[in-house]
Amino acid sequence: MAMMDSKKITELLLKKYPHPKIALKFSNPLELLVATILSAQCTDVRVNVVTERLFKKYKTAKDYANADIKSFEQEIRTTGFYKNKAKMIINAAKKLVSDFGGKIPSTMEELTTLPGVGRKTASVVLSAAFNIPAIAVDTHVLRVSNRLGLVKSEDPEKIEMQLRNLIPENKWIDFSLALILHGRETCKAKKPLCKECVLYKQCKWPEKTKE
Repeated sequence: MAMMDSKKITELLLKKYPHPKIALKFSNPLELLVATILSAQCTDVRVNVVTERLFKKYKTAKDYANADIKSFEQEIRTTGFYKNKAKMIINAAKKLVSDFGGKIPSTMEELTTLPGVGRKTASVVLSAAFNIPAIAVDTHVLRVSNRLGLVKSEDPEKIEMQLRNLIPENKWIDFSLALILHGRETCKAKKPLCKECVLYKQCKWPEKTKE
């Protein structure tokens, strides 16, 4: 049943968002990695403001690896949790320089060896920078896939694996991006717009509203 539901859900979602794009601005895999780390618990709009200046100053993994941590913290301060993020980015850059010749690797296994890079961040980089099929489970994907009844888990890795089994691999990238957009615009955390939802009939959420 879930497989049939997922087929219809995917079809309707991609009809609503035929060409979903990532909201973070970047021009290469390194920029995307940095932007994705900064986007944790921060809006993409805010990240894009910060990275506009940042990317002019830091061009290579070596630039980040050699950054002065105190200055760097101030440059990314408005994204929140800036001390932690500064440490992650600088340490990831050091590992990129020492282990990968300063280049961003293009496999899940290698990406997740970088400090501060979990499966979600790695999936974003793989799909958006390299066009390699991946499903990034952020807070929107977690919430919406549970509400729809596609998955029953609060564990992002379990959700990722369940969605991989339900969604055809060639749709993974667009499906997860469309689900994020749907979560932002319609299936919001606090006041979901159920009556406007294209997935209303497919939705298994007991709390969905009629009006």
